[in-house]
Amino acid sequence: MDPGRFLHIGTQAPQCLAAHLDNQVAIESPRAISRTSENDPAKHGEQHEGQHYNISFQDLKTVFPHGLPPRFVMQDWLILHIPDAHLWVKNCRDLLQSTYNKQRFDQPLEASTWLKNFKTANEHFLSQIKVQEKYVWNKRESTEKGSPLGEVVEQGIMRVRNATDAAGIVLKELKRQSSLGIFRLLVAVDGVNALWGRTTLKREDKSPIAPEELAFIYNLRKMVKNDWEGFDALDPFIPILVSNYNPKEFESCIHYYLENNWLQHEKAHTEEGKKELLFLSNRNPGQLERLCAYL
Repeated sequence: MDPGRFLHIGTQAPQCLAAHLDNQVAIESPRAISRTSENDPAKHGEQHEGQHYNISFQDLKTVFPHGLPPRFVMQDWLILHIPDAHLWVKNCRDLLQSTYNKQRFDQPLEASTWLKNFKTANEHFLSQIKVQEKYVWNKRESTEKGSPLGEVVEQGIMRVRNATDAAGIVLKELKRQSSLGIFRLLVAVDGVNALWGRTTLKREDKSPIAPEELAFIYNLRKMVKNDWEGFDALDPFIPILVSNYNPKEFESCIHYYLENNWLQHEKAHTEEGKKELLFLSNRNPGQLERLCAYL
């Protein structure tokens, strides 16, 4: 998969094989049915709808450390993203008793990795946001009130044992300060059910560990807390409707799969093959992807 490609959702007539620029017409290859050479979304018009376009690798590194949509970074949002909450409650590489609260457990390796990714996506915010209280790490090290939040992040990265506490401080400071209007905060948790499900983690006596006994999960719950448990913590929950492909989008997607050799079945290039995929998927994007994965 080419990481420079990104699907721009919309509609596009299959017969449109050229990208119209301001004062010229750039003739594209036959691949243009599924892509456009205009890579700036601000310059996209109706003729570009339903086509893929390239993004720079620098943008890819910053915007997509774990696949988030680009619009939040483009609009200067601070992104607090948990790529897969289930990883925090299953097969933990290192589990230590919390130094802050003996009733909870730290996950320093997972927390350190998360802090590194958080820093990558939000580095320009870390010097602007100042912590609102003093944090003592040990007898020799502390982060003074008014210090940049980046110092807390660096503490968790450089001193892995402190990573879980550092991540908890980051969550607390962001939630506290987001209401001040200094920055806009996006909290995105993939697999949010894991925050209230069972874990596979056990104590030394083999008794199970509950999610709320994990320090990071305990702090992460506060980010979606609304005095309820489970899905009610996200109330009001507004589902996002993802429509089925229209005929033009379906055609564009099939061509995209073909040109990247993701569809290698001998009949995939034929009209009969496309009609069969159309019938089986009913133009549902997810179902079409699953069907093509085996072809």
